[in-house]
Amino acid sequence: MRILVTGGAGFIGSHVAEAYVGAGHEVAVIDDLSSGHRENVPQGARFEQLDIRSEAAAELVGDLAPEVINHHAAQMNVRVSVDDPAYDASINIAGFINLLEAGRRAGTGLVVFASSGGTVYGEPESLPCKEASTPTRPVCPYGVSKLAGEQYLHYYSEVHGMTSVTLRYGNVYGPRQDPHGEAGVIAIFAKMLLAGRDCKINGDGLQTRDYVYVGDVVRANLSCLETSFRGAVNIGTGQETNVVELYEAIKAGVGGEGSAVHGPAKAGESRRNVLDISLAAQQLGWSPSTQLAAGVADTVEFFASHV
Repeated sequence: MRILVTGGAGFIGSHVAEAYVGAGHEVAVIDDLSSGHRENVPQGARFEQLDIRSEAAAELVGDLAPEVINHHAAQMNVRVSVDDPAYDASINIAGFINLLEAGRRAGTGLVVFASSGGTVYGEPESLPCKEASTPTRPVCPYGVSKLAGEQYLHYYSEVHGMTSVTLRYGNVYGPRQDPHGEAGVIAIFAKMLLAGRDCKINGDGLQTRDYVYVGDVVRANLSCLETSFRGAVNIGTGQETNVVELYEAIKAGVGGEGSAVHGPAKAGESRRNVLDISLAAQQLGWSPSTQLAAGVADTVEFFASHV
């Protein structure tokens, strides 16, 4: 298949692009390198440095005529989305529409969309979050923009016949994650502890997330090419872990002199989240295989070797 991976120089996207190349597909990557890195792009993939909002990106989609668009390019920082919702929307909504329109004109048949199970459900009244029954009420602009992307995909399917699979990720972690922002707490803590520095925990640290290893996420993206399922599906572990527990697990793996320091809670951050992943098992034949301790160990090893 001809596959375009947007954001393919970034953390998750580069792992997905690498797997697609390994499976024998013809892969092109576009990334503006605002947070991605050129060295992450796998050998064998074509690379173009482009902003997804640009006419040049739309023209590239037209030239490639990809059968599949795997969309990972995004403004993914919740804090940034709260501070500047218009900027978040310009990338996550307008940029996505730019690609969808180009794909429609080029005859793209399938879009695999990286959404956010950690934010689209907002503050759920009951857990775990289920695709069909948990209301989608995001409490941050990032979550709103991801949910808008899902709704646009429904429109493009109904009106233009462009099918899609939406992967609602839990909190993805693993090698290549950016430790310099606010989006990857495992990477941030690992990097700080390896440097002997303190880790800042927002609020009491009892906020929970569903942490899923990037290698498991990659398998979900591969399965999207084989399934007839269309719609949204949660990709997580079904296990709820709070930040204090997470810090202790990373600290045990790293050791060092750093400690935990609590700061104020952050606006727009949901209190609890864990995903029901039974639909992924039923429709994608997918389930996670990496336990948190093993995934944390791999992540720590990666950052220890890249100090």
